[in-house]
Amino acid sequence: MCLSLKAKSYMTTSALTSETPAMTAPLISIRNLRLEFEAPGRSVYALRGIDLDVAPGEILAIVGESGSGKSVTGLSILGLHGKNARVSGEANMGGKNLLALDEEAMRKYRGRRIAMIFQEPMTALNPVFTVGYQILEILSLHAGLKGESAEARAIQLFQKVGIPEPALRLKSYPFQLSGGMRQRILIAMAIAAGPELIIADEPTTALDVTIQAQILRLLREINETERTAMMFITHDLGIVAKLAHRVAVMYAGEIVELGSVAEIFASPRHPYTRALLASVNTAERGQKLNAIPGAPPTLTARPAGCAFAARCTLKEDRCDTPVAMQTDGSRTWRCIH
Repeated sequence: MCLSLKAKSYMTTSALTSETPAMTAPLISIRNLRLEFEAPGRSVYALRGIDLDVAPGEILAIVGESGSGKSVTGLSILGLHGKNARVSGEANMGGKNLLALDEEAMRKYRGRRIAMIFQEPMTALNPVFTVGYQILEILSLHAGLKGESAEARAIQLFQKVGIPEPALRLKSYPFQLSGGMRQRILIAMAIAAGPELIIADEPTTALDVTIQAQILRLLREINETERTAMMFITHDLGIVAKLAHRVAVMYAGEIVELGSVAEIFASPRHPYTRALLASVNTAERGQKLNAIPGAPPTLTARPAGCAFAARCTLKEDRCDTPVAMQTDGSRTWRCIH
């Protein structure tokens, strides 16, 4: 199991009381999102019918072990999957199904209406161009700014994300900056065109705890001041408690539980969610880590019934048949119990 424990200190009562923005009309509505990779002689299913809504101004966390399908969910929405991938379903935004758009039409959404902050800034930033060149390119393509007006806006963005000496940093190459500084550059590039939604793919994983806290405060500030919605992908439950309004728990390419952060942390319905929370709660000093036994199923050998059944202490015979989502108000979970 790969689940971070370093942000456990964020799991405070006050962090769990954020109100979810009213879900009148979703900013983006995802229905039956499926992702299939074509391999020699077979197909591999990475996503199996994802249903999600993100409200304007909401921070929705997507959490789960490595390989659960968190990152490919974000990449599929933006059409950034590989050539051997086949995506189906709907991702409706402003009356358009993003999954049905061609590449030219999709470019009008990427960066402008939906931006992405990648996990590793050294691979997301082009090493042969200055960071100034890269953000100026975004401002030119999506905001129509050029010359001095574009440079002034870039400096303003760098100041907003807390980069010292912004005019000087425009001339820096990625390798000349620290990890925290590079991540701030990516955030500045993400908000450059004023997107309605930011997909943040584990943006604090490679940072130490101090820088991580600074980046989280910055993302919260952007959410509150700009009303920018976020889909925050993470394996760190402490960050979820601190930052998000709602949380979707993923396992083996499916959402197994969805609800507000306060509800799910207080009374998780799915055994997998309970096991994740238990692994954090028992990781205090002097206590043995309560790890989840076994490992998630491989994409090529997923069981027909509940994917978590082999690791679940509540397993019974009917868990081997397909399990429908249960609903109780705003809570949904995929479990017969």
